[in-house]
Amino acid sequence: MNNFETIRYELQEGIATITLNRPDKLNAINPRMMHELLSVLDHTDRDDEVRAVVITGSGRAFCAGADISSGAASFDYEKRDNKTRDDALVNGVYRDGGGRVALRIFDSLKPIIAAINGAAVGAGATMPLAMDIRLASTAAQFGYVFARRGIVPESAAAWFLPRVVGVSTAIEWCVSGRMIEAQEASERGLVHSTHEPGSLLPTAQALARELVANSAPVSVALTRQMMWRMLGEAHPMAAHQLDSRLIQSLGPRADAREGVTAFLQRRPPNFTGRVSTDMPDSFPWWEEEQFE
Repeated sequence: MNNFETIRYELQEGIATITLNRPDKLNAINPRMMHELLSVLDHTDRDDEVRAVVITGSGRAFCAGADISSGAASFDYEKRDNKTRDDALVNGVYRDGGGRVALRIFDSLKPIIAAINGAAVGAGATMPLAMDIRLASTAAQFGYVFARRGIVPESAAAWFLPRVVGVSTAIEWCVSGRMIEAQEASERGLVHSTHEPGSLLPTAQALARELVANSAPVSVALTRQMMWRMLGEAHPMAAHQLDSRLIQSLGPRADAREGVTAFLQRRPPNFTGRVSTDMPDSFPWWEEEQFE
């Protein structure tokens, strides 16, 4: 996993750290970075050694958004030089690259923590919305600047952002396009907590370890998907039907017996179920949405 040009990948103690690595461009997303992010997230899902993921940026920015080095034609897919590959063209529509990454994060089987170390603008502010927990440096700023660029929010932000901060805040931030300081982002619920720059990444990695230290990997994968996908359901009966089926499926398994036994014996559990091979037959329980 070292053949990347625009990101860095490191795995330690079960925590995969993905670093956006175009510091000279403030980690702006280009097509290469988009495809490398899609690839590395496929890897983290497949690798049972990965228990959780932390995503951060190198240098002084988290991500400055889309690479607009093409100038005025940056958002004109037919004219720009670095337009996305042909496999992103569906029925005459070029799929938004940030949205493809956000949807891949949404599908993750491992919890993902954002360690937002600096400026997060445009796609850099929308991409973390699909991550499970967002920590920010006290030096971080957020900018949903799309209306100031003559476009609209991307990375499926119209779905994610109102769910994170509420619809009124989401509209105000996106319509004004103003920069949001870390303190306001924390007060509005965009970020879980803020930290001094030097302690941000270690804190995010420690939180990732804490999340999964005593939890069964298969349970974690299923729980993450349950929480995200139930946001679109109209009635809690959908959750009741799903959790009833999943508990019935998992209850006879070794991990369920181990979880109870370890609790009664007051010792750490030793879960053996693997996400790569031991997901229940009912997974996935949804029909995959298609871009049309």
